[in-house]
Amino acid sequence: MQRAIEQRGIPTVSITVALDVTEHCKPPRAISVPFMMGHHFGTPHHKELQRRIIIEALNYLLTTKRSGEVLNLPVTWAQARKEAIAIEKAVDEQKG
Repeated sequence: MQRAIEQRGIPTVSITVALDVTEHCKPPRAISVPFMMGHHFGTPHHKELQRRIIIEALNYLLTTKRSGEVLNLPVTWAQARKEAIAIEKAVDEQKG
């Protein structure tokens, strides 16, 4: 699907948690995040991380030189989850 969209002149970038599948399929552009399946943008309520992933993806549209390149974001699931626990705690405290 990504290639079909690109053939119409619209640049695309895929955000993946399955690097092996992405490397096999070779989409035009992709960003890999080392998160669990279904957590492409990290954890709920972690707006800063979600925004960072989206901004990285949009910037990658501008900087990719070759089709098929995959950018590995320097984040870890452990760190994202640790930050999410703190965020969830703060949300719960606000609720009272």
